[in-house]
Order: sequence, then C-alpha cells, then structure tokens
Amino acid sequence: MSIMYILIPVAAILTALGIYLFFWAVKTEQFDDLEKQGMSILFNDDSQQKDQEKSAPSDSNIAAKANAAPLATNPTNNSSADVKK
Repeated sequence: MSIMYILIPVAAILTALGIYLFFWAVKTEQFDDLEKQGMSILFNDDSQQKDQEKSAPSDSNIAAKANAAPLATNPTNNSSADVKK
C-alpha cells in the first residue's frame, strides 16, 4: 500500500509532462503537413538534377561521347593488303 504514495505522483508527473510536450509540439507546428516527407521520396527534384548536370557531366554522358567517337585506325583491318591485290 505504501507504493501507491510513490506511483500516483509519478503517474501525475508523467501525465503532466506528456500534456506539456503535446502542446509544445502543436505550438511549434510539429504536426503540420505530415505527408510531405513521405511523398517527397516519390517525386524527382528536377531543378536539383539540372544543377548537377550543369556543374559536372554525368557518367552516362561521358560514356555516350566515348562510344560515339570512331577510332582513327582499326588494327584488325588491314586495308593495304586489299589495295595490293
């Protein structure tokens, strides 16, 4: 029975703390727009991608340019042998 003298004040303090924290969260707008962060992962940020492309070329652009440039000489193709015939 003597434990009740400890548990009741502890429960009252925890309840008061919970109520205080709830009102603090409402006052500082912690509950506004709860879905924004969850939805932001679903959409690409086009402006951020454009900034990155302007600052440095991407790996896919570099690879596409490298594949598009033909080689000056082809070591396996001996065209001089065809000319002699």
